Amino acid sequence: MANGHTATVVSCLLRKADPVRSFSGREKYKRPLWATDALSNPRASIQEMKMLSTSELSIKWTMRGKPKYVISVIGGDLIVKVSSKFTLNQISGQVIEHEDVWDVSASSIIAQTYFWTSRRLFAFLEAGKDIVDFAKESTKKSNTENKNVEIYPDPLGDPTKFFQKDDSFQRDAYQFALFIALVYFVVQFLKNTL
Repeated sequence: MANGHTATVVSCLLRKADPVRSFSGREKYKRPLWATDALSNPRASIQEMKMLSTSELSIKWTMRGKPKYVISVIGGDLIVKVSSKFTLNQISGQVIEHEDVWDVSASSIIAQTYFWTSRRLFAFLEAGKDIVDFAKESTKKSNTENKNVEIYPDPLGDPTKFFQKDDSFQRDAYQFALFIALVYFVVQFLKNTL
């Protein structure tokens, strides 16, 4: 249930979807999990794990825990059967898509109501954080767009590649001088051989 280092195995272009919330990006994947806030002593157990293809992984697992609030006395344990499907980048092994499907039918009606209500509330709060992050990012982008950015990431999304723009006058002068020298040597070679 800990998500401290899970973000290192996901692509920066990750797309995550579940019945209540969908998002893109590695930073949102690093946020705290719903289960750690809504359940006392959440536990997970894996029932099945299999590769559907060289780039698709399916994991069926169950999450159990007691709701943190008074409802736990009345409703009992919350049991969520989760079917997760991961699409992997075949070269890097990073997760590029993660989709969850939930089944809470093994829980009582009260626990099911708690689950869906708390999940929707959690998704609403996360959407608020998304709006704040978007506003911060927009202001940050508008400030950096005015600057001459010399290093930029790979447009295909590989986080290990960076390109550097080197379009200074000095570099152009060196290239021009090299071209002139090459033309001079070719002319001298032809003059001496013909």
